[in-house]
Amino acid sequence: MKLHEYQSKDLLARHGVPVPRGEVTRDPAEAKVIAEKFGGKVVVKAQVLMGGRGKAGGVKLFDDAQAAADFTKEIIGKRLVSIQNPAGMVVDKVLVAEQIDIAEEYYLSILMDRAAAKLVVMISKEGGMDIEEVAATNPGAIVKVHVDPAWGLSDYELREAVAKANIPAPARSQMISMIKKLVKVYLDADADMIEINPCALTPEGKLLAADAKVSIDENALYRQLEYQETADDSAEDPIEAEAARRGIAYVKLDGDVGIIGNGAGLVMCSMDEVKAAGGQPADFLDVGGGAQAERVKSCVELVMMDPNVKGILINIFGGITRCDEVANGILQAFDELNIDIPVVARIEGTAAEEGRAILSGSKIMPAQSMQEAATKIVAATR
Repeated sequence: MKLHEYQSKDLLARHGVPVPRGEVTRDPAEAKVIAEKFGGKVVVKAQVLMGGRGKAGGVKLFDDAQAAADFTKEIIGKRLVSIQNPAGMVVDKVLVAEQIDIAEEYYLSILMDRAAAKLVVMISKEGGMDIEEVAATNPGAIVKVHVDPAWGLSDYELREAVAKANIPAPARSQMISMIKKLVKVYLDADADMIEINPCALTPEGKLLAADAKVSIDENALYRQLEYQETADDSAEDPIEAEAARRGIAYVKLDGDVGIIGNGAGLVMCSMDEVKAAGGQPADFLDVGGGAQAERVKSCVELVMMDPNVKGILINIFGGITRCDEVANGILQAFDELNIDIPVVARIEGTAAEEGRAILSGSKIMPAQSMQEAATKIVAATR
């Protein structure tokens, strides 16, 4: 679950990580007051959970408080579109922060290396907007050091890593201190990713987290109650955000065949069969166990929000999930949503006969097996 930049910086600041001063607002008049507080020389940053904000026009520098307020008025309610997020996201608030003079930009991040079963700290002297290109063209510029889960990081490991990354000597001790604090943030906040880009060195020799991205493990939200509201809009895609609000496991993909199943394994198998039949899945959607009719209808509605969907495959194997409830939910969706695309349903397990009887005579095409269902829906969408 991603945090907004202002939330990420507030979290880091509480742990002693130096960040530029800034305040968040939705009001242009308040943006002017904040900018005046910082002497008028500010940067206004759209607070949307997507990459490429700067290139999308969501980050601008100002030397005048009124200009900062005018930009705030212009961008609130505007949809930003980037290469990383072609669907775009609507700007609801901005961060008005003091400008800082930057002599050099570095990159610093902490995430989980699952292969090593350890946290890994990544450091690079080549920070900034094109760090992805650095990773692709010059991976040697990124130095990695693993955090031992029992002993943590030793000072000599950090000194060696920072020196290997060619961080200038005046900034090394600050970088080591920042890394130690970030590791503590990572553990205390149940994070699964922290990224500082750029980690900025000012002409005066001060190291700051000029930008910050923090992602929290959703499974630990019961321990991180202050961020539960953010979970509703943490997805970059608006349909994924709506699915999060409804408590439905949904991931949007690039195809045109909507997939609905119960259980992650069954959904993934359904996706594989659709691809084997020559189609492309439009989503991953797991209705969960024991799904009632209303929830099934809600799942169908979510899939239908994607304008690229040309057909829907519903694959249910009922254990605690009753197939007659699933069938009722499908029919409710048809009645209320005016679905005019092909739908194939394969239902097996608890109350499967009752479920098939409910669907008989409707527009839903039946299938006896997952492979047959995939073949039918791909043919129907072509």
